[in-house]
Amino acid sequence: MTSGNNGASTPEDDDPFGYLYADGQANGAQPPSGGGGYGYPGSVNRNRAVGQRQYGQPAQVQQTAAYGQVPQQQGGYGQPNAHYAAPETLPGGGAPTAPQQPAYNGGGGRRGPNTKGLLIGAIAVVAAVVIGIGVAMMNDNSKNDKAGGGSSTTPSTSQSSKPSQSASSSASAELPKTDAKDLQLGGTAAKASDVQGAKAADGTYVGNLNNVGSSVTWTIDNIAEAGDYTVFATYSVPGQDQSMTLLVNGTPSGRKFNLSNFAHGPDGDFTKGWTKTFAWTTLKKGPNTLTLTCQAGDKCNVLLDQLWVKKGQVKN
Repeated sequence: MTSGNNGASTPEDDDPFGYLYADGQANGAQPPSGGGGYGYPGSVNRNRAVGQRQYGQPAQVQQTAAYGQVPQQQGGYGQPNAHYAAPETLPGGGAPTAPQQPAYNGGGGRRGPNTKGLLIGAIAVVAAVVIGIGVAMMNDNSKNDKAGGGSSTTPSTSQSSKPSQSASSSASAELPKTDAKDLQLGGTAAKASDVQGAKAADGTYVGNLNNVGSSVTWTIDNIAEAGDYTVFATYSVPGQDQSMTLLVNGTPSGRKFNLSNFAHGPDGDFTKGWTKTFAWTTLKKGPNTLTLTCQAGDKCNVLLDQLWVKKGQVKN
């Protein structure tokens, strides 16, 4: 072999950057392609075997300076290399291994889950549940105590030992009722029971009133308040209308006490003449005296059975 141009395949001419220079281009140097080497045609193939070069590490290949050029590093870390591709891009190359996540620790880097905050929240929830159960139990015990009536025997405000005002009013509304036989009799008035139909105890009534001055007197001592009242009487007449004079506290009431034949009994028959009548009057608070008397001009052939009083001007 003689000196001179020995071709582009000699090792010293294997300049990967030969295609950048005029003499290299003249000698047939080409840019790198998929499966060939670098530089001149037929140059040495410098592809590395799979696994020889670690993915992502900087290439440490140093090139022999050619033509007085300073050797250059073919690729920096993390930068694309014009001559070296990632293993997976080459024929037979494998897929890169996925990078592993750094483990969590108490030092630098990412912090672990906030277990202290979770613990505090759990304790708060448990405490709320316990408090709710306690309140529910207290309310249930309170209801049971009320249902059991409690142990106190002292009258409460609503259960005063004194009669209430409404009770007093109710009592005053229940004015007395009396049998005529229990009243004070005057003149020729007398008790009898031979005529059937009287409502008084033992069927006893007061008769023989058909004489001037004959009377029955009733003293009432529980009138709660002054006002209008109605005096009722049950009686019997012998089929004819009768009347007497009503005295209130010794004073005529101003009208006759009507004792008409409201039962429409036959003439002379006291048995079928039992009926009821009333008269309106005014009473004072406290004791009052009512007298039915036979006065001049009265017709007093009657049998008196019972007397009672109601508040107001009523008919029944």
